[in-house]
Amino acid sequence: MCSDLVSHLSKVEDPRWDKNKLYPLDEILLLCICAIISGAEGWKDIAEFGRNKLNWLRKFLKFRNGIPSEDCIAWVMAKLSPKAFQKCFVDRAQSIAELTDGEVVNIDGKTLRRSYDRRNNRSAIHMVSAWASTNLISLGQVATEEKSNEITAIPKLLEMLDIKGAIVSIDAMGCQKAIARQIVSQDADYILALKENQPELHTSVKDYFETAKTANFRSVPATYHEQTDVGHGRRATE
Repeated sequence: MCSDLVSHLSKVEDPRWDKNKLYPLDEILLLCICAIISGAEGWKDIAEFGRNKLNWLRKFLKFRNGIPSEDCIAWVMAKLSPKAFQKCFVDRAQSIAELTDGEVVNIDGKTLRRSYDRRNNRSAIHMVSAWASTNLISLGQVATEEKSNEITAIPKLLEMLDIKGAIVSIDAMGCQKAIARQIVSQDADYILALKENQPELHTSVKDYFETAKTANFRSVPATYHEQTDVGHGRRATE
């Protein structure tokens, strides 16, 4: 796992001048990732993790100059492009979980527990993520400050992903013309939940189905797929 990750970390652009590179960027990034996964909560924790696990880290990269100080780690990470770092993870996820044709990609937003920082007056972190239902892996995610910002976050997330041939599923927040057009432009299909946040469309669809139901769905133009499975003494048609 780490070896594969390292190959992607090496592609992240280093924000420093060459003469200032005592510690290679891929070493700092690998250190931070492993430390945070192990429970580190700050730069001091990350540096301490590195000193304690230096021999283990050297199985993947050389770490010729040992572990950088916490100030050095903090400075480098502050200068790093968040988009470049994020793209590194997305590229790795898609390299190990290539989407199959027709795979459902679920896009959903969640508020991270305990992310609200009252002391520093910071709102809770809301993440919009893409989940590959067949490969069972998160393909990417974008942070927003509020759930209402999902409408602007979803297009950014889609831009990061190769969704060709997939079926993108989004809740009612993503039921927007621009989002639907973007999905189609990326050669994918979509299933968007429709609720009363789109009142005209919701009413139109509701009226259509009520009319069709009254006619017992006769003479209603529609396509369908029927499949019969036999097994365990049962015959099921759906």
